[in-house]
Amino acid sequence: MAAQATFKSIKAVVPLLDRVLVRRFKPETKTASGVYLPSSATSQPLPEATVIATGPGAPDRTGKIVPTNVKAGDRVLLPGWGGSPIKLGDEEYYLFRDSEILAKIQE
Repeated sequence: MAAQATFKSIKAVVPLLDRVLVRRFKPETKTASGVYLPSSATSQPLPEATVIATGPGAPDRTGKIVPTNVKAGDRVLLPGWGGSPIKLGDEEYYLFRDSEILAKIQE
């Protein structure tokens, strides 16, 4: 369950280290032909998300900062589990480690 946020904007959240703040895509509730899908078919979150913000990176063994592999605006593929949910109004965001992100989607 997501904790309710005490801040007014998601821009106030700045991820630390190698954390990545994402917003998952919501499944479509209506098909292209206009048929409405039942809620049971759209309850599973999609594995795709948009990166909102990233941390500066995590230090390696020598202390050098290794930057994250994604940047704000990138589309990414996420695992079906994990992430720390943050709820802000009607929107739900997630914090993932950079290493937990499966792929960057390029189109």
